[in-house]
Amino acid sequence: MSVKESDAGLWVRRFHQWDSAPARVVCLPHAGGSASYFLPVSKTLVGKAEVLAIQYPGRQDRRHEKAFTSVPALADAVAAVLAPWLDRPFVLFGHSMGASVGFEVARRLEAAGSVPVALFPSGRVAPSRARDERVHLQDDAALIRAVKELSGTDSQIFADEELLRMVLPALRTDYTAAETYRWEPGPPLATPVHAHIGDRDPKVSVDEARDWEKHTTGGFSLTVHSGGHFYLDQHAAKVIQAIADVLPA
Repeated sequence: MSVKESDAGLWVRRFHQWDSAPARVVCLPHAGGSASYFLPVSKTLVGKAEVLAIQYPGRQDRRHEKAFTSVPALADAVAAVLAPWLDRPFVLFGHSMGASVGFEVARRLEAAGSVPVALFPSGRVAPSRARDERVHLQDDAALIRAVKELSGTDSQIFADEELLRMVLPALRTDYTAAETYRWEPGPPLATPVHAHIGDRDPKVSVDEARDWEKHTTGGFSLTVHSGGHFYLDQHAAKVIQAIADVLPA
């Protein structure tokens, strides 16, 4: 799926537009997630950086577009869309599937000569630590159960059949992309990597997150918060501050 320059507005959401911002923070959603999840990040970073929240096809106002079932293909598209926005220092933040997308986007941007200030992978195993997960192959009921167990989707959606029908296609395609993603060996990033996880996350262990260090020569840190896969809901302020700390003064 190619990306036209005229489609950039569909992909990049600027909740607090700031053309003269000294830096930008690119936020990449989790499976089934959308750009609006990062509105609080944008609000908090006003005056420090402009947030570019990425809206994948297949959800919300893009629900009639074909969604991606491949992380590398999605990363190709995101990297192409970001090209005009890399004229100042930028940080990549991705949660869960978004962390894998962020890693692959960083690889592509570095190859093109644009090195991020930092990559923040959240709630995700290191690229070389893929798990054998097959939720995407199960029926709708099993998919819904899996999502509920992670406590990352508004429970009201599951009680509204119409809403559920709207989000299920994006969930399934995203789970397909996330679960079939396999790292292709290559040079490590020059970008510093700062991983964040929850200590009770069933999707990633401390050991699996620590291996993110193997994918960069630019420095590494791992921060473990209390909570599950969506520890972010309780610790957003800490994670946003960590991002702010690496931004140019």
